[in-house]
Amino acid sequence: MTTNRYMIQRTFPAGALDGVTPEVKKMVNANNKLCGVAWEHSYANADKTKTFCVYTGPSEKAIREAAALNQLPVDSVTEIPNLLLPN
Repeated sequence: MTTNRYMIQRTFPAGALDGVTPEVKKMVNANNKLCGVAWEHSYANADKTKTFCVYTGPSEKAIREAAALNQLPVDSVTEIPNLLLPN
């Protein structure tokens, strides 16, 4: 099975990310695994209303299925096959 890397942009209501506890992360990771995807890391803007999440998985469909299972919004999914380094 091929694993691809994706950037997922999400928009949240103000304060929603304050409830992201270790228990919530554990549940998200378990649900992701059911869909064959893995959450690598995320970036959030200053007011924590937008996130930019890097995931790996077999397809955009699997990424969207995991988001639905976790009841997470998805503004966009972009495949990011190339890594560019500054050196």
